[in-house]
Amino acid sequence: MKKLIILFCMMGSLPVVSNAQGLGQAVADAIGSVTISNEQVAQYSKQAVQQMDAKNPVAGANDPYTQRLNRIVGPFRTIDGIPINYKVYAVKDVNAFATADGSVRVFKGLMDLMSDDEVLAVIGHEIGHVINQDSRDAMKSALRRSAVRNALGAGPGAIGRLSRSQLGDVFDGFLGAKFSRDQESQADDYSYDFLKRNGKNVIALATSFEKLAKLSGGSQGGKVAELMSSHPDSKARSERIYERARRDGLAR
Repeated sequence: MKKLIILFCMMGSLPVVSNAQGLGQAVADAIGSVTISNEQVAQYSKQAVQQMDAKNPVAGANDPYTQRLNRIVGPFRTIDGIPINYKVYAVKDVNAFATADGSVRVFKGLMDLMSDDEVLAVIGHEIGHVINQDSRDAMKSALRRSAVRNALGAGPGAIGRLSRSQLGDVFDGFLGAKFSRDQESQADDYSYDFLKRNGKNVIALATSFEKLAKLSGGSQGGKVAELMSSHPDSKARSERIYERARRDGLAR
């Protein structure tokens, strides 16, 4: 019943259409018509991450995982002009994410699996999505879809104030977004360049892929397989990094 109510709300704010194809196009047009500034995306991202922090076990300042992460990212509190805030989720999932406001969250399970260099390589990849504006665009898309579900927020071309539950839905949509393979490859390139210019081990990026590939068939395979589903083949990614490193004289 709830789905029907939402559908009727959407129809009330969209042009009248005569068939399902027209309705789908009207919905797409409505989504695209909602104007969201980069500043709004950053603000909503910050609010959503704060809500995520409240819902997840965040490792404290004296926790060994936090202390380890602080050692890993010590010199990298600002990257390409973006202030980065780091936290560890004391969750066994193998995952990490970064949002448009500069929030980076690393899961305990990933830190258990990776060396320090590999953790930094994964963080570099996630920050690459922020620098390349992939995270911003994914959040914009999630916000636009939320606006349509809620009768376009405050009106055409505007996003109204979102409730906590709505903000949670938006962030779930963001986390569920799949970047294109080109976007993933470009984020890999950013991580490689980030590691190289800071004198870090670029091969750690390749070995992080190899570990994820091995784990994808193990007990946590479902979550890791989902995490990697939109990525280029892990073996190909690893070989691509090795090839770049060989050209740069950083590997044999």
